[in-house]
Amino acid sequence: MLTCWRQVLIGNSSMFDVQVRLMSRAVTQIVVALQNKPGTLAQLCSTLRDAEVNISASAGWLERGRGKVRLLVDNPDKAKDALKAAKIRFSEEEAIAIELDNRPGALGEVAGKLAQAKINIKYGYATTSEGSARATVILAVPNVTKALGAIGG
Repeated sequence: MLTCWRQVLIGNSSMFDVQVRLMSRAVTQIVVALQNKPGTLAQLCSTLRDAEVNISASAGWLERGRGKVRLLVDNPDKAKDALKAAKIRFSEEEAIAIELDNRPGALGEVAGKLAQAKINIKYGYATTSEGSARATVILAVPNVTKALGAIGG
């Protein structure tokens, strides 16, 4: 966890320091390549639902004509067992998950710290609800340990 202080302008001129907490951790994403056709994502999600595995974040896109889905789940071991039983091939990738304030500039501050440490962000995705005070951002980086150190995780 990173604790930092930020000066905040109140009214026209008075300032005070506000403590901001940034929660970050290493996570393992489950990565599944799917055929690019209707129903494949539904089958994947049903398999995990039947195993009582909750998906807390997901991202998907086309890569060389196939769907590539990355999932953050509440029980990776249970998810892997369910996918194996359903004969759904998958891999795992390390990443970092960061809980940020849901406000303009929050992600930019983290990206700036990673840039200062010369850490590239390969890709990222986020999840939040409208009106929520917090957002969870998942970032894939070449070195998770170094990235967590750079942002104070």
